[in-house]
Amino acid sequence: MDAKIALFGYGNVGASFLKILKDKKDFLKKNFNLTYKVIAIFEFDGALIKADGIDLELLLNKGDKYKELPFWKKDIIFTSYLLRDLGINTCIEATPTNPDTGEPALSHIITALNNGIDVIASNKGPFYLQYDKIKNLAEKNNCFVKYEATVASGVPALSIKKNLIGNKITQIKAILNGTCNYILSRMTAEGIPFEIALREAQELGIAEADPTLDIEGWDAAGKLVILANELLESSKSIKDVEVRGITSITPQAIDLAKSDGFVIKHLAIAEDNNLIVAPRLIDRNSPLNISGTLNVIELKTDFAGPIVLMGRGAGGFEAASAILNDLIDIANKKGSTK
Repeated sequence: MDAKIALFGYGNVGASFLKILKDKKDFLKKNFNLTYKVIAIFEFDGALIKADGIDLELLLNKGDKYKELPFWKKDIIFTSYLLRDLGINTCIEATPTNPDTGEPALSHIITALNNGIDVIASNKGPFYLQYDKIKNLAEKNNCFVKYEATVASGVPALSIKKNLIGNKITQIKAILNGTCNYILSRMTAEGIPFEIALREAQELGIAEADPTLDIEGWDAAGKLVILANELLESSKSIKDVEVRGITSITPQAIDLAKSDGFVIKHLAIAEDNNLIVAPRLIDRNSPLNISGTLNVIELKTDFAGPIVLMGRGAGGFEAASAILNDLIDIANKKGSTK
């Protein structure tokens, strides 16, 4: 496969992906017969465009001064005509999530699929808002659409399904937001109130300046929708999730739980066509009792028993590794159909 790539979003995830792509160029060619050119990188105020391929080492060495490069085009408008004119066959969508509309990522994805272009995404918004529409468009236009990085970055939360093909997954229990888990871990370990734990998380760069989507549960809810739709074959959107955050949890409640052998965790649960994100008591010896910013996903299956996946659910290189895995998977599938 010769991937002609357009990347949307040159932030932490996008830059990390390009670094991995550069470092693994020979590995990809040797092991997967996968070659590539990054032809376009779209940002909100313009784009880097080079029809014969962008020199990734040159680009990465420029750091945040990449707009000084001669092939930076200010205020260029993204259109389907531009994708076709450049011969793009793979779009990587790595812009920040818009939780309300999914834009502009949703339009990027729809435009690509309508033009027969494969899509790989780390932006979860479009998938928890318009999952069915995206999947149907991909099928209609005979395209691949992959989105492993949308749920837990480098943790293979979605691709695990192909390794459980003989099993029915009946339940998902997960911790999907590192900010909430860090705050609750600190409250449990130190007995400090929520406000202090949140401030500490913000000072460490774990929590956003505006942490609302995290601490009120909406980030985890979006990820749960994607998990449930993929693994349980549901057809849900974020409006179908019952959501409660962690802002009302007190040190007293945590101490009471500890005295009975439990901990309070912010769980995302999908079972019997119901989706809920809320604080829950779990046994302190449960595999779901993880600390810090880690994510964990426990799947209940009919024959394989419980399956537990754990790892870092955020980070540039973690998400980038999932994007690369999706690209390799597409290359393998296209190679097998020749």
